[in-house]
Formats: sequence, structure tokens, C-alpha cells
Amino acid sequence: MKMVMAIIKPFKLDDVREALGEVGVTGITVTEVKGFGRQKGHTELYRGAEYVVDFLPKVKLEIAVTDDQVEPVTEAIVKAAGTGKIGDGKVFVYDLLRAVRIRTGELDADAL
Repeated sequence: MKMVMAIIKPFKLDDVREALGEVGVTGITVTEVKGFGRQKGHTELYRGAEYVVDFLPKVKLEIAVTDDQVEPVTEAIVKAAGTGKIGDGKVFVYDLLRAVRIRTGELDADAL
């Protein structure tokens, strides 16, 4: 099993959720986060004063998948979240050692 984590622009969330549904994803965790990468934030003007916005709003998605779902899920996220501009985000995939469905006690892939 793998955990797929993606950091995307907030306005792309609906597109990504729809794309994930099309490849068979049945569950997703979404968290509003702030951060920056190469984008490095930007400068804004408020009431005549200039200030720097260091941390930009993003959305973090976490999706637990079986090994055979990793590629379609990753491709769906990249395709749906991409705008071709800086700050589109990143996708990370890491090993998931154990999953337990609390209600039934099902383990690992059965719990997903």
C-alpha cells in the first residue's frame, strides 16, 4: 500500500476530486495548508502599504491506495491540477505500512 500526498492550488480541488473519482478513488482527506516552494510568495499592496505574503494558501490531499492504483492516481492528480504555471504543487508517494478500518477491524488493503 502507498500513501499519495499532493499539494495543489485550492481552486483546482474540484477538478482533482473529479479526476480521482474517475480512476476509482473512494476516499480522500483534504486539509487547507499554507506554504511556499520556488514560488517564494509575493508582494501585495494594502491601503498604500506594501507587504510580503510569504506563505500561500494551498490544499493538501492524502489518499491511501493499493500499489496498483499509484500510477493512475498520480497521473490523474498531475493532469487535473496542472496549469503550467509556477506553484502548481507537488505529488509525494510513500509506503503505508498498516491500515485498519476502526469499525470492522479490517486490515491493510481490505481497510481501504
